[in-house]
Amino acid sequence: MSGAAARVADATGNWVDTHAPPWSRPYLRLSRLDRPIGSWLLLTPCWWSAALAAGVIAKVGQLPLIIVLFFVGAFVMRGAGCTWNDITDRDLDAMVERTQSRPIPAGQVSVPQAAAFLVVQALIGLAVLLQFNRFAILTGIASLVIVAVYPFMKRITWWPQIVLGLAFSWGALMGFAVTLGRLDAAAFALYAGSIAWVIGYDTIYAHQDAEDDALIGIKSTALLFGARTHQALIAFYGLALALIAVALELAGAGLPAWIGLAAFAAHLVWQIKRLEISDPALCLRIFKSNRDAGLLLFAGLLVDAAMRSM
Repeated sequence: MSGAAARVADATGNWVDTHAPPWSRPYLRLSRLDRPIGSWLLLTPCWWSAALAAGVIAKVGQLPLIIVLFFVGAFVMRGAGCTWNDITDRDLDAMVERTQSRPIPAGQVSVPQAAAFLVVQALIGLAVLLQFNRFAILTGIASLVIVAVYPFMKRITWWPQIVLGLAFSWGALMGFAVTLGRLDAAAFALYAGSIAWVIGYDTIYAHQDAEDDALIGIKSTALLFGARTHQALIAFYGLALALIAVALELAGAGLPAWIGLAAFAAHLVWQIKRLEISDPALCLRIFKSNRDAGLLLFAGLLVDAAMRSM
């Protein structure tokens, strides 16, 4: 199979296609390093919670190291999760136009090879996790149950996005677990807000595959909401903003954090106004823009933490 033909349908022209050694490309695609947006979205709640927790204790000395460790951990564990997802979904992926070129259904990687690669990524993630305190280690390990069951949810419920939200928002707990050695009300409010955000943006993402999903029996909130998607986004994004605001209030956040939340809110409003669910390319662009939305909030939380530590 040629390099061009081996590319995943919605991930062409990236560094994996142009610079990575040919033998490594199927594995890098398995871990989605050709499409890092998911890693950024997994990372963002980690950074939110790390910055917010640093503000709570008014100390940022350990924050740079925590930010770096979360970065490595998020990219590695998202890769492991995607590899697991591709193993379990290999037959479904072969029936969907956008995913049939993924490494396993395309025959670039065998299931045993993918499983071995999954183990390697998981071990790297464990090495990162072991840098933290015992409570944080146990908290991180607990998330694996949700990650393991997520790929099967689209077969049995119209709400797989809730389970994805539980998994992708886990980092909102980890920053508090690492920094404070406990989980308080602010952590749980941030976690709940992040879950609502994930449900919103992954509904947008799922509209890319809505027609194929309906044909092969895959369930999603995109199919559930259909023409009411804009109203659903208003509800879930609004809930996300309200819950994150509660987290900021409980954590005693200052003005920079609230400015960050306002910028985050403005971005979510823009997404709802811009969205056309009949345009898959636009759905993908708006979905990807959530990285920027999350970083706007992180910037506010980071400045707030720095100011509170002075």
